[in-house]
Amino acid sequence: MKISTKGRYSLRMLIDLAMHQSEGFVALKDVADRQNISKKYLEQIVPLLNKAGLLRTNRGYQGGYMLSKPASQYTVGEILRLTEGSLAPVACLEYEENDCPNANECITLNMWKGLYNVITNYLDGITLQDLIDNNPATVGNDYCI
Repeated sequence: MKISTKGRYSLRMLIDLAMHQSEGFVALKDVADRQNISKKYLEQIVPLLNKAGLLRTNRGYQGGYMLSKPASQYTVGEILRLTEGSLAPVACLEYEENDCPNANECITLNMWKGLYNVITNYLDGITLQDLIDNNPATVGNDYCI
């Protein structure tokens, strides 16, 4: 499984918005500049995230984007499934019902199911807030002298 640029950039955009939530609505240009991502590319991602209800938008002066809920309520798995489709490692697990004609005799099916469960449980167990809290650039920088 390989996560596409769309999936990676969506995560980076949402993390950036989470880190700047206190500023209110954030201009896409600012996210693009901070994340070193093309604004045009982010403009292609926004409708997908907006349609799924992950973003709030505001047009006009001081317009921009912000998260529609706290960063702790967004999982990496949710975001990647939205941008990538299924996270299944093999095609026969992409849908609820496995319609593969070899499913009953497949020696490797349980292995693939196990891998899919590990991937899903891992990514669904990480929130945007977890990523922010575990950022090496900020962890341990809360000391006083």
